Amino acid sequence: MAEILSAIPTSGGPYFWAYMLAPQGQAPFFAWVTGWFNLVGQIAVTTGIDFGLANLISTTASVTNGYQDTAGKTLGILAAILISHVAVNLFSVRRLRLMIYTSIVLNTVGILSLVISVLARAKTHQPATFVFGKFFDGTGVGGPGWSIRASPAYVAACGVLMSQYTILGYDASAHLCEETRKAVRDAPIGLLSAIAASAGLGFFVIIGMLFSIQDFDTVRTSPLPILTILTDACGEGGGLVLMVLIMLCVWHCGLFSLTSNSRMMFAFARDGGIPHRLHIIDAHFKCPIRTVLFGASCSFLLALPVLGSRVAFNGTTSIATIGLYISYGIPIAMTLAFPRNFKRGPFKLGGASKPVAVIACLWIAIVTVVFCLPTVNPVTSQTFNYTPVALGIVGLFAFGSWFLWARRWFTGRCRNHCRVCIRQLDFLGEEMVGGPEPNDWEGSQGRPDRLKSSESSGLKVCDKKSRITVNRGFEVQEYEGL
Repeated sequence: MAEILSAIPTSGGPYFWAYMLAPQGQAPFFAWVTGWFNLVGQIAVTTGIDFGLANLISTTASVTNGYQDTAGKTLGILAAILISHVAVNLFSVRRLRLMIYTSIVLNTVGILSLVISVLARAKTHQPATFVFGKFFDGTGVGGPGWSIRASPAYVAACGVLMSQYTILGYDASAHLCEETRKAVRDAPIGLLSAIAASAGLGFFVIIGMLFSIQDFDTVRTSPLPILTILTDACGEGGGLVLMVLIMLCVWHCGLFSLTSNSRMMFAFARDGGIPHRLHIIDAHFKCPIRTVLFGASCSFLLALPVLGSRVAFNGTTSIATIGLYISYGIPIAMTLAFPRNFKRGPFKLGGASKPVAVIACLWIAIVTVVFCLPTVNPVTSQTFNYTPVALGIVGLFAFGSWFLWARRWFTGRCRNHCRVCIRQLDFLGEEMVGGPEPNDWEGSQGRPDRLKSSESSGLKVCDKKSRITVNRGFEVQEYEGL
C-alpha cells in the first residue's frame, strides 16, 4: 500500500488507486465497489473507536462510583465525543497538526510512562512461563470453548482478529496526502512508520500488562480488565489517572479517524460516488465541513442498534475491519493482475514488490474468512457472528447499485478536476501539487479553476481543459483530456 500511495497520492485512497490500476473499461466499476467498502468501513471504524471510548467512560464510572450504566447513557456519551471531534475538525490543517503532535506525545511518552509505572508499582510479577506459555480459552459460555470443540489453533486464529482491528487504517496517510507536502515521499514513510510504532508500542503494552497481573481469575472476570490491572498495581487513585490517559489516547484516535473519514468522503463526492454537494471546502474554516458533519452523523446512526441489541451493534460494526481490508486488497490485487498500469513512484519495493503483494492478498483472504467464523461456543442468536450478514448487505448494495444505476453515470473521477485526475505520471519524487489559495476557489465550492505553478513539482498552470505540463528534466510532456 505504501508503494501504491507513492505512485498515486490522492485523498481518494484505495478507490482511486483501483480506478488508476484497473483497465480503462473496468476502472469505474472497481472504483465504485472499492469506494463503498472503504466508505462503510471508515464510518464503522469511527463508530467502533468512539463507542469503545464511551463504553470505557461508562464502565470506569460504574466500577469506581456505582454509576448505573445503560445503553442510552452510553449513546449520549458517544454523541458528546463525536461533537467534540467535529469541533476540533473545524480547524484548518495547520492548527489540526498541533493535535497530531499532542497525540504522538500521548501515544509514545504517555504510554511508555504508563507501562513503566505499572511494572514498577506492581507488588508481584508473573513469570515468563505465564506471559509467553499460558493458553486460556475464553470462547466458551457456560461450557467448553472452541479449543475443545475444534482446536487451540482455531482459538488462536480468532485471537488474531483483535490485532487486525487495532492496527487498522493504513489508508489514513492517503486520505490526508493532498494536504501534505512532498506526499509522494513522505506519505508512504508516514504509513509504514505509524504501523511500525503501533505494533512495537502495542506489543510492549501487552507484555507489560501481562507481567503486572496480580490475580488472573479476577482480571478475566472483571467488567474492565485493564482497569483492574492498573488499580491492583497503582491503587484506585493511580489506576484511575492512568485510565484517563488511555481515554485521551483513544479520543485522539477517534478524532483522526473522523478526519481521515471526512477526507475520503470529500474525494468520493468530488468524483461522484456520493452527492457532489458534500465536496465543498468551507471558505471560513478552510476544511470540508460538510463531510465532517456527515461522517459524524453516520457514525452516530450506526451505533443506534445498541439500543435494541448489543449483538446487532456488534454485527454492524464488524464491517469496519473486513470492509476496509477488502478495499485495501482490491488495488493490491490490481498491481498483480495489471502490472502495466502500475507506474511506481519514488518509494519502491523493487524485487520484493510482487511477493509482498501476493502475501498481502493471501492474508486479507484469510482474515476475511476468519472474521466470518463464530467466536463463542455454543452458537445462539446472542452469540452468532453477524459479520457475514453485514458483509453481504454492503456487498449487495455495492454490486447491486452499480448494475442498477451507477454504471450509467459514475465515471470514477471528476472530469473537470485537473489536480489529481492524472493517470500514472512518472514523477521523480516531487511534490504532486501545492494547495490552491483562497482566491483561486470558485466561491466556496473548493474546486480550483486553476492551480498555482509549483517549481518543486514541475507542474505548470492548469486550465479548464485539464491540460497538465510536466517538466521531467529536459523533457516536457503534455497530458490532455485526463
